[in-house]
Amino acid sequence: MNIQEYFRRISYNKPHKDADLQTLTAIFQHHIQAIPFENLSMHCGETIELDLQSIYNKIVRKKRGGWCLESNYLLFWVLQELGYDICILGANSYEPAERSYTAEMNHILMKVVIQGNFYIVDASFGGAYQMWQPLMLISGKDQPQAPGIFRFMEDNGTWYFEKVKRKHYIPEQSDTPHFTDTPGLGNIRKIYRFTLEPRHINDFQELNLFLQVSPDNILQKKSICSLQTTEGVLALVGWTFTEMKYNYTEDMDLVHITTLTDEELEKTLQDKFNIVLENKLVP
Repeated sequence: MNIQEYFRRISYNKPHKDADLQTLTAIFQHHIQAIPFENLSMHCGETIELDLQSIYNKIVRKKRGGWCLESNYLLFWVLQELGYDICILGANSYEPAERSYTAEMNHILMKVVIQGNFYIVDASFGGAYQMWQPLMLISGKDQPQAPGIFRFMEDNGTWYFEKVKRKHYIPEQSDTPHFTDTPGLGNIRKIYRFTLEPRHINDFQELNLFLQVSPDNILQKKSICSLQTTEGVLALVGWTFTEMKYNYTEDMDLVHITTLTDEELEKTLQDKFNIVLENKLVP
């Protein structure tokens, strides 16, 4: 495992001697724009191993993406190597359809301490709820970024992460801008909740196994690949390809949705996500 090889993978060639916020932000942004959030292995008959060597080979050498357990764990290793004061945290993601948080911890994120300030670093939530730079861990403070306004709320030691939603303009569907997502929930999208209890990667081994065999979870039901761009986000879910441009006009994102044929799937993965699969994808 070679950190220079990782930097080449994410096209990062700036100095990284100082474990400061500026370097962290730059590496983070390169990471999310080079490494897709994807669960395609599950839909190609491949097993996902939760050890660093396997993750490194897959993401860095085979130029694949990964889900949160893989991508965030790889970034954790990188930041640790660079001398950051960092630890792994676990979160329970919010399920809009259920209007509740998952009972079990099902997401991995990181806390980084720089000059006494706490930052949350999460490079792998994917889609439109992906932060674009580390967020300061402060309760109740609006933190605007290109994807939208993010916010943490703390209650009795539990932290809640949320985003203010923007309207979506979808030219293919209508001339009327509207909020996409579950109706009736207002314009706040809850993302996940977590505590600051430090975790170890072994705490997620069972989850890694469970997500690959449980037919009920969304990762089993849908093949997902999403990548942040300089302007927005690209997402391929099943045969549906979505291109989103953030803040196309005041408080509105521009969304293009295309349904792909089987033939177009492979080409889209290669052209848009830089992914070439070894095994056949069953969307």
